[in-house]
Amino acid sequence: MNKQDIKKKYNKQKKLLFKYNHHYFNLDSPLISDSKFDQLKNEIIKLEKDFPYLRKNNSITDQVGAPVLKKFKKIKHAKQMLSLSNTFDSKGMKDFINKISNYLNLKNKIFDFSSELKIDGISASLTYENGLLIKGLSRGDGVTGEDILENLKTIKDIPKKIYDDKLPKILEVRGEVYIGKNDFKKIEKNFANPRNAAGGSLRQKDPKETKKIPLKFFAYGFGVINPMIYKTQSEFISKLKKWGFIVNPYNILVSGINEIEKHHKNIESLRHSLDYDIDGIVFKINDLNLQKRLGNTSNSPRWATAYKFSSEKAISVIKDIVIQVGRTGAITPVAKIEPVTVGGVVVSNATLHNEDEIKRKDVRLGDTIVIQRAGDVIPQVVSVNLQKRKKNSKKYIFPNKCLCGSIIQKEFNLSTKKEDAVRRCNKGYDCSFIAKERLKHIVSKEAFNIDGLGKKVIDQFWKLNFIKKPSDIFELDFDKIKKLEGWGDLSVENLKTAIDQAKNISLNRFIYAIGVRHIGQENAKILASFFKSANQFAYILKQAHRDDILKNLNDLDGIGETQISSIKNFFNKNKNVEIVQKLITKLNIQDFKGTNVKGKLSNINVMFTGGFEKISRSEAKTLTENLGGKVLGSVSKKLNILVVGNSKPTKKKIEKAKELKIKIYSENEWYKLLNI
Repeated sequence: MNKQDIKKKYNKQKKLLFKYNHHYFNLDSPLISDSKFDQLKNEIIKLEKDFPYLRKNNSITDQVGAPVLKKFKKIKHAKQMLSLSNTFDSKGMKDFINKISNYLNLKNKIFDFSSELKIDGISASLTYENGLLIKGLSRGDGVTGEDILENLKTIKDIPKKIYDDKLPKILEVRGEVYIGKNDFKKIEKNFANPRNAAGGSLRQKDPKETKKIPLKFFAYGFGVINPMIYKTQSEFISKLKKWGFIVNPYNILVSGINEIEKHHKNIESLRHSLDYDIDGIVFKINDLNLQKRLGNTSNSPRWATAYKFSSEKAISVIKDIVIQVGRTGAITPVAKIEPVTVGGVVVSNATLHNEDEIKRKDVRLGDTIVIQRAGDVIPQVVSVNLQKRKKNSKKYIFPNKCLCGSIIQKEFNLSTKKEDAVRRCNKGYDCSFIAKERLKHIVSKEAFNIDGLGKKVIDQFWKLNFIKKPSDIFELDFDKIKKLEGWGDLSVENLKTAIDQAKNISLNRFIYAIGVRHIGQENAKILASFFKSANQFAYILKQAHRDDILKNLNDLDGIGETQISSIKNFFNKNKNVEIVQKLITKLNIQDFKGTNVKGKLSNINVMFTGGFEKISRSEAKTLTENLGGKVLGSVSKKLNILVVGNSKPTKKKIEKAKELKIKIYSENEWYKLLNI
């Protein structure tokens, strides 16, 4: 390499480094990983060392290095900050309470709930050690947050030191950072809304800039507390007040559905008069022991829900009815309506759910309708104003073909033993409409989580033939993308980085991402714990191994006939096998690690039959897993213990267990074994 080529390479790498440096520090929008940044920097330093003449002008050793410390560090939360399930009406709230009752096996019990207003702000976590504030994190993705301690310290509502002789050594307080409506009026020219103002202020590089923004903080809960000395949520809330935190004055203790409804209606009537935006009330089981027993799903705690306020309604007219095709082949009718504002959002589409709903509501073209929008869900048609219907209106005839031309039909549901209400196209990836929707699922947050590759971008890249199948995502021609209107160097580099990061994916997320019907995130985890690795999972792609694998899936608790049938149907399609095989070659799929809990039941397979008196089957399963055991769904040689409840146990399972000489425990014997 001659001197000119060396200079050219050096200047190119140096220019690239400065670009990354700018986005890294000034824009807080890194384009590459820290390791790649360091690698590039070291390559330039080596060039300067090998060819000293390069250092004559602006050596990078003089200009970069120290600023790296200014970037927000990413820190893992000591306890995950989960999302909340949502409830939209009294029936949903009753269902939530019933689920708690069933899980705890406490029928007809009236539970106490600690309530708190669901404020539209930015979640933050504060950790105190021996009373001193030592860590402050943003929510981030729930698992990892950004270190924004210095910015949080500028908020007057947050104590820097807690004075209490009985304070736990480690105390994590969680709450919401927000800006009041009146305060926002003073700065609204610089921000889109109060929430954006709060978020942007917390991510300022200079805490002095953050201090200029009138941020406030409502404390509402906790993360890790060691030692745990509190027994109820309300007790902890009262302590927060004593320690100097601001707790929302409308947070009260309620008992049972009647008090919940009364409080919900009262707050809804007040919501527009408050100085901050809210969209509902969070209700948490007050007893912390019950919270612990209930535990969490993969996304949210079982012991809490956000009860949203009633949906916004509006009146419009149906201009047309079209069908949309989902990733599972579901055919959904959608009403194209005269644009109308609902809850601050202009709406031009409203779902009609399915053919049966259209018939039940007698929805026709030209009808005047009432639509509603609850939370962020798609607006739906509530009712038809028959008095405004035109005399010559005709009933809507539901199509019998998919947009791809294939015949659509209703399937028989193995769980309900009834025909589904939804019609489906069964062509899978051979239907271009299904194929495109599956791509949108694959890039979604819960799957590959590719930032910058949203639904609209998938639509754009599909039309341009950039992406037609999942593996195409990892073969994109970024030079072509740069030539598209609206795609600059920064957005292309960000997309490339996001795609590179997505190549490293856990086995359970991968299984969820490929889009097998009836396989949600929980089922995907169960399957990942069975297969353990991508290599083992790949055996299901081979017809010779598939039947044996499907038989073994019967052993898994949580994987039933419906899921197994769906898995079989998915992989019996050669196109699906081909697509999944190609996708696997593009990825680094990480082995399933699970929790690796060691306890009294480590390496022991347990199965339950019949109902229990003290706890539910669901809680018994969770208890087993927390003690290191594994719960199976069928009796086989793999089973070590069969626990028989007093209420309606399955005789065939007991007989088979005796035949295989498997240990059988009664409910009480099971409790004695576990010392509970």
